[in-house]
Amino acid sequence: MEILLQQVLNGLVLGSIYALIALGYTMVYGILSMINFAHGDVLMVGAMSAYAVISGLHSVAPNTPGPILLGTGLLAAIPICVLINVTIERVAYRPLRNAPRLAPLITAIGISIILQTLAMIIFGRDYKVFPPMLPTQPISFGGASITPAQILILITTAITMTGLVIMVERTRFGRAMRATSESPRLASLMGVNANSIIVATFAIGAGLAAVAGVLWVANYSIAHFYMGFLPGLKAFTAAVLGGIGNLYGAMLGGLLLGVIESLSAGYLSQMTGGFLNSSYQDIIAFVVLIIVLTLRPSGLLGERVADRA
Repeated sequence: MEILLQQVLNGLVLGSIYALIALGYTMVYGILSMINFAHGDVLMVGAMSAYAVISGLHSVAPNTPGPILLGTGLLAAIPICVLINVTIERVAYRPLRNAPRLAPLITAIGISIILQTLAMIIFGRDYKVFPPMLPTQPISFGGASITPAQILILITTAITMTGLVIMVERTRFGRAMRATSESPRLASLMGVNANSIIVATFAIGAGLAAVAGVLWVANYSIAHFYMGFLPGLKAFTAAVLGGIGNLYGAMLGGLLLGVIESLSAGYLSQMTGGFLNSSYQDIIAFVVLIIVLTLRPSGLLGERVADRA
């Protein structure tokens, strides 16, 4: 029972990060019906930007408290990620809004490769190790344990998701977002600046990716120019699993995927008599996705995106 509780807790922590990234995918899809496959690399940019600031501050003032280092890295990562994502929207996606759907997909893959290559040129190929920022002593309860970094991830994710839902459902800007997702043309006729809403959506998604990237390094303490690919792919999987275009679906899909991965890592070898081990856990996530989409193509919570007028 203790092992089950521990694996579920680890899964919720991992799934929280997936959910933050998945929200960026689902928001852009809900507005434009486009998939920003460079979104995972925006997370990487946030993590690497945080590394540059944190390592620089640590070298100048080595006695700086870890939470201040982490907060400074986050404050630096968010505007950088927002600037990059807004630039991507303006240069790569806006000219292709009315193009065949394959064109922006290929463009997104190209942008992803460009971001990875630039990060490799700037930061090098080696893994970047962060200085200690949070206490590592785990807190035990009910036979399981949780670290301060994991607590931070759960709390930050809960606050961020709650704030996003309130913004989308309770504010004037949120109503404009929902109107634009229904029909950009009709929203423009009603006085909504659709271009501004789309840019703001990309900016919010970038901010969420930056938060996810900093939380990732807070938990794992390493960053790499290629680190955004797999979390980005799994977050996209989570968005589709929950129902892409649906905020609650992205949250649910991220958490479910994290728990499934964690449980498979803990029990995969035991269930298969040692034939498979935890290194195969990535396969489980996509097997689950295939099963869900076979039984329910719209995802667990369906898709709340109307036909465009």
